[in-house]
Amino acid sequence: QVQLVESGGGLVQAGESLRLSCAASGSTFSQYAMGWYRQAPGKPREWVAVISRGTSGAYADSAEGRFTISRDNAKNTVYLQMDSLKPDDTAVYYCAAGRSTVELVRTRVDAWGQGTQVTVAS
Repeated sequence: QVQLVESGGGLVQAGESLRLSCAASGSTFSQYAMGWYRQAPGKPREWVAVISRGTSGAYADSAEGRFTISRDNAKNTVYLQMDSLKPDDTAVYYCAAGRSTVELVRTRVDAWGQGTQVTVAS
């Protein structure tokens, strides 16, 4: 079973950027598709971006054009670069591992990280 640890969250102003990282251990990172999700207070968890075992990424409408997901299999790490942040992006962001991007978009996840808080002030 893979273990995931997120980092990089924090408090920023609207329009600024953040890069989240998710470090994996305990299993073969390269065999997993990876995803980022978020959950705002009082709202269900939603997917934000997913990436295949290679470099193919997909984005939710809310992230398209502003967020970029990438992975470094040599470092067992997946990243989420978030630009032009908005107050609506405020949430706890979770990293997840799954069998494919299709499964991840359906929130069929093999492992979750513990989450990292992102707060965007207006």
